[in-house]
Amino acid sequence: MKISEVAQRIELPISTIRYYEKMGIITDEYILREQNNYRNYTSDIIDYLQVVKNCLAVGFTINDIKSMISLKGISKEVQARIIKEKIAEIEAAQLNLENAKQTLYGLLQTDITCENGFGKYDRTVS
Repeated sequence: MKISEVAQRIELPISTIRYYEKMGIITDEYILREQNNYRNYTSDIIDYLQVVKNCLAVGFTINDIKSMISLKGISKEVQARIIKEKIAEIEAAQLNLENAKQTLYGLLQTDITCENGFGKYDRTVS
């Protein structure tokens, strides 16, 4: 399968597929080289890239994915640990966002204004 077909089927730009290959996300097992050195991808690349897309969508980074690939297979226990760590990261981020939201709601309740300069209190309000 040519890179343009892969890009179309997985809905990724060709440049992203090339980047994944350069970064080692797409490994040699998914690439067949023709005599003219053109890339041909195996049909398994579609499912594989869907997994990569899903991992990125839930917050894993390219480096996280590279680390998992470098393990060349992981046990169910290790997989569960990695997923639980990501869940913990998401929960921590949610808590930070909730705290930030509450802080902003608190700011709405104060008489702080920017009309007289950033962060100055309006002392004329009674």
